[in-house]
Amino acid sequence: MSGLPTPAVRLVGLSLAVFIAASASLVADTTARLTIGATVSGRTRLSVSTRVLDFQLSPSESQATTAVAFVAAARTTSGGEVILTVEQERSLVGPGGAADVDATVTFEGDTEGTLEGQLQPHTPSVVGRWIGSGRRDGQLLFTLQASAPGEYRLPVRFVLSTP
Repeated sequence: MSGLPTPAVRLVGLSLAVFIAASASLVADTTARLTIGATVSGRTRLSVSTRVLDFQLSPSESQATTAVAFVAAARTTSGGEVILTVEQERSLVGPGGAADVDATVTFEGDTEGTLEGQLQPHTPSVVGRWIGSGRRDGQLLFTLQASAPGEYRLPVRFVLSTP
């Protein structure tokens, strides 16, 4: 991040300079009211522990779980919403490299604001929702349910936004 002021800060500064210059020509006992508005644009930063969900399903079980740790930081307007989504980047790959295996992947969070649901192909799933600026640390647990034992991999993409 550079030390340069944002366009909104430069606009406020220029407006103030114009007001001061115009005020100098007024009589000393004249008063005026100036109302200045500023819009704060959202900013996000997201760090996740992995972008690939790896599952190892043993022959004696029908489900396996993996965790993804996250740090989500956002600056938004007062009362603004912050949303964390996850989306499958490609199809789930199962034992022997088989794509589109008969399996489901669900998720749940362990911190306030995280949600639960099921991943759907080609559709972002909202896994976290918060109000206001701040930093949130947490973990999302992903559970694979499948009938065939073996290794499963699912590349995913996480997005943090301030709509």
